[in-house]
Amino acid sequence: MRNPRDFFKPLAIDAPEPAREIPFKPSRMIHFMDFSNEKMVAKAPDLAPKVDILLGNLEDAISVDKKEAARAGLIKVGREMDLGDTALWTRVNELASPWVLDDLQELVTQIGDKLEVVMIPKVEGPWDIHYADRLLAQLEARAGLDRPILIHCVLETAQGVANLEEIATSRRMKTTRVGGGHPGYRTIADPDPDDPDAPRPSYQQDPWHYSIARMVDACTSVGALPFYGPYGDISDEEGCETQFRASFLLGCVGAWSLHPGQIAIAKRVYSPDPEEVAFAKKVIEAIPDGRGVHMIDGKMQDDATWKQCKVMVNLAEMLARKDPELAEAYGFEPAGVQV
Repeated sequence: MRNPRDFFKPLAIDAPEPAREIPFKPSRMIHFMDFSNEKMVAKAPDLAPKVDILLGNLEDAISVDKKEAARAGLIKVGREMDLGDTALWTRVNELASPWVLDDLQELVTQIGDKLEVVMIPKVEGPWDIHYADRLLAQLEARAGLDRPILIHCVLETAQGVANLEEIATSRRMKTTRVGGGHPGYRTIADPDPDDPDAPRPSYQQDPWHYSIARMVDACTSVGALPFYGPYGDISDEEGCETQFRASFLLGCVGAWSLHPGQIAIAKRVYSPDPEEVAFAKKVIEAIPDGRGVHMIDGKMQDDATWKQCKVMVNLAEMLARKDPELAEAYGFEPAGVQV
């Protein structure tokens, strides 16, 4: 356990200081790409303006014979391509794999200045974060980076979820689905007393609700950003939107997108509603300093709601700078800074 006085000191000599808080940028979708595919590498500059985060995947879904090609393709994207204000992330191989050391060493030393976040899969406890954090600091020092690369933890095991507050094994869940509900996980109405044999209404439930809600609470308590994971059935757009929207309401800031068709869904779900942005702007205009209690459109507004409105308008401004359609919907000038 580090002494609290040393908490914000670099973890390696000449490494950058750790971030004191997680910087917030548009993060509605983390779009996964396999850069072992040269066609995907070529598409990266055209796809980048359409997404908030572009992620070069090195782990699951990348076969063993393509691991090195995927890493080389990601390095090519980081070195040679202008992605604008779209963030570049990666998901490295799990810490127990034979590829992860090469993943981290080559990526940090070759494109560490372009790479914002490293996604660590199958995190099981704080020990995994401590290891990855110290190793990244050593590599950042070697590369001469002036900002730290952040870590995104993926919870996939029972131990990982059990240790959430300190940072499912398959959690013994009997499903092979990637995200979403399951037809066997249902609730059912009581029998009709007047017709006991009549069909009883039944509704599919979300087996991931507990884990997502707990993750959001844990992230919020420490200032980390919670994301919803993948929705594997790329042909089921309605199911994907329903699942994304549930995670948004629980507090997630964005989701993984596995197919271009899911980008528009994430954009639609995780962008503030224009009517809510308009009301938030009205509150800020009426209470410039956030003090006092005011009645606006028949609703009481005070310091707490003013802070919520500031968060929403700030997010809308960031998204408007990236998306002209949203700038128009939110009533901003093209620069996206008029309130």
